[in-house]
Amino acid sequence: MKTTENFTDKAEIYAQYRPSYPNEYIDYLLSANQLKGEQIVADIGSGTGILSRQLLEKGMNVIGVEPNDDMRKMAEESLSIHSRFKSIKGTAENTTLKGNSVDLVTVAQAFHWFDKKAFKIECQRIVRQKANVALVWNSRDLTSPIIQENAEICQRTCSNFKGFSGGMEETQDVFNSFFKDGKYEFKKYQNDLVFDYKGFLGRNLSASYAPKKHEKKYKEFVYLLSELFEKYSNNGKMVLQNITRSYLGNV
Repeated sequence: MKTTENFTDKAEIYAQYRPSYPNEYIDYLLSANQLKGEQIVADIGSGTGILSRQLLEKGMNVIGVEPNDDMRKMAEESLSIHSRFKSIKGTAENTTLKGNSVDLVTVAQAFHWFDKKAFKIECQRIVRQKANVALVWNSRDLTSPIIQENAEICQRTCSNFKGFSGGMEETQDVFNSFFKDGKYEFKKYQNDLVFDYKGFLGRNLSASYAPKKHEKKYKEFVYLLSELFEKYSNNGKMVLQNITRSYLGNV
């Protein structure tokens, strides 16, 4: 299966349970890139439009580029109230955008799916002179016992699990080779998430590697997650330690 199809049939649960990004991060993006309302942000691998929405709410013009039909349709429906939003079916490696046309490229929770070299070339083509590329993830804090046990459950029941965020937490060489001369600005924000049981389960089921209802390991996956929630929750709530990681620079 192509990676562009990894979230087929998961758009609704993804949109419902995936977290947004800290307001502090959004403000940083706008100030660090000196963005004003008339400028254009290309949100590549925009999915259901989580980051796109936050940028639109700040008055940006946003082009969402998303290859997955289910995810893109969800974004188009939820963001239809924003006249500044444009949706395009395209890939990271072939966005179909005009050359030298965007003032910032953003990639939220998606860079680990891309062909890095081809995407870098595409970014160089579409950005205006000196415009940046911003890569961002909401990442689980791997030092947390809850997160460690969550990972063990995924390793046991999810055949395609390669680590949270595709294992991108520990591969700094990827960023060094992607950004021009290996130079980028790294920012980290604490963004802890509070879930009830339904939300915790939904967050896990929204992952690309999570088994779907008809698959063999689905019931075991849900059962083990239920046990984990029971172990660590307090008054029906669980806090998941989450870090927003940002990488910003020229390519």
